[in-house]
Amino acid sequence: MDASDTVEHQGRPIVIVSNRGPVSFEVDGDAPDGVRARRGAGGLVSGLGPMVRDTDTIWVAASMTDGDRVVAGRGVTTAEGFRVRLIDIDPDTWVAFYDRVCNEALWFAHHGLFDPVYEPSWPSGWADGPWEAYRQVNQAFAAAVARDAPADAVVLVQDYHLCLMAPALREARPDLHLVHFSHTPFAPPAWLRMLPGAVGRELLDGMAAHHACGFHSPRWEHDFTDSCAALGVPACRTFVAPLGPDEADLEATASAPATQAARAELDELVGDRAFIVRVDRLELSKNVLRGFDAYEALLDAEPHRHGTVVFGAFVYPSRQGVPAYDRYAQAVAARVAEVNERFGTATWTPIAYDPHDDYPRSVAALQRADVVLVNPIRDGLNLVAKEAALLTRRDGQLVLSPEAGAWDELGGNGAWRADPFDVGATARALGDALDAPPPERARRARELRAAAAARTPARWLADQLAAGEA
Repeated sequence: MDASDTVEHQGRPIVIVSNRGPVSFEVDGDAPDGVRARRGAGGLVSGLGPMVRDTDTIWVAASMTDGDRVVAGRGVTTAEGFRVRLIDIDPDTWVAFYDRVCNEALWFAHHGLFDPVYEPSWPSGWADGPWEAYRQVNQAFAAAVARDAPADAVVLVQDYHLCLMAPALREARPDLHLVHFSHTPFAPPAWLRMLPGAVGRELLDGMAAHHACGFHSPRWEHDFTDSCAALGVPACRTFVAPLGPDEADLEATASAPATQAARAELDELVGDRAFIVRVDRLELSKNVLRGFDAYEALLDAEPHRHGTVVFGAFVYPSRQGVPAYDRYAQAVAARVAEVNERFGTATWTPIAYDPHDDYPRSVAALQRADVVLVNPIRDGLNLVAKEAALLTRRDGQLVLSPEAGAWDELGGNGAWRADPFDVGATARALGDALDAPPPERARRARELRAAAAARTPARWLADQLAAGEA
């Protein structure tokens, strides 16, 4: 099934709604209309973009740049093959919505990141301040969709930023078919109760007002329905639809000159040593710090590995300005320095740490890796785990946390298990993966590739459209 087949098969117009859009605009006085467009970043754009580009699909998103705000006043605009409708949000409202609620409250609840001894401690008026900003942004999105969506359209609302749109949208446009998809895990009842006052109930009411809610894993689906039951909210229909990598897009990047150049640089860096790789945002839930702890434990327990392995950590900043993330980034950098100081020699740096977002270099690292470490505390899916299985050129092994949604598909198909809090077990898994004999490496790599290729972006989109039809 190609992209056009997916879109045309369902027979209804499509509207995609997400926090970040497929196109970003920059003010450019030399451009004919005063702005210059470029392709947006992020996994959602990579997954959905090729299938809805050059179609009648409307993509509604927030303005992120000054150029975006110029375009927001123009209504639905076509750029880079996408029909986009951007929404201009007041800066103070945006900070309260995105930083205070999305990043510091909902993300923490869904990923189990709160420490109940110290946090959260919601200040007086939080529900009337940041949470009211979250309501206002969702209302602005709902109003834009109500105004611009074609009759009888399927509206695909993406992720935890936009959980409160559906009640107002169903009232304003009862002809629309509303589907919400969560790219994160979902908070079980005990974690949802850590949000202040009636926020958890309002969140569930907003999601349950969709015609269907989708998740990457049955575990996150069950957490949602359990939370609904605990708070007495009638759940809407739910479905599970894990996202798959775009294999053609990956191959195009892998064969591009920038990736080939990066691969040559990595070959020179690593030499004949084994190469452990991780590619991640510097995100609390990704568990980067314990990954370095496990590597140190491996070097401690097995001195014969000194000088024979390099850990390439390609991790880039996330949510800068949120205090917990800034502290974590500093702790990670300090940990890398400690390990390199303790074990490094004049000819060997144990950890090659690169905190820059360089996609061709990340792809090259996954191609070159002997072992890829993916050990999140909790993750909705983790597409990198699947991409690693498709990109490897060395029968690369995958050491994977069972708390990643991708474990459902890869855990019994070649992945080595790394429980996220068990540093010793993760160290042993890294050692076992490095030492696996060639026939076992080939078998595991073959199983991982088949499992990773079984789901495609087109199938994932088709599942959402089918949920909107039901």
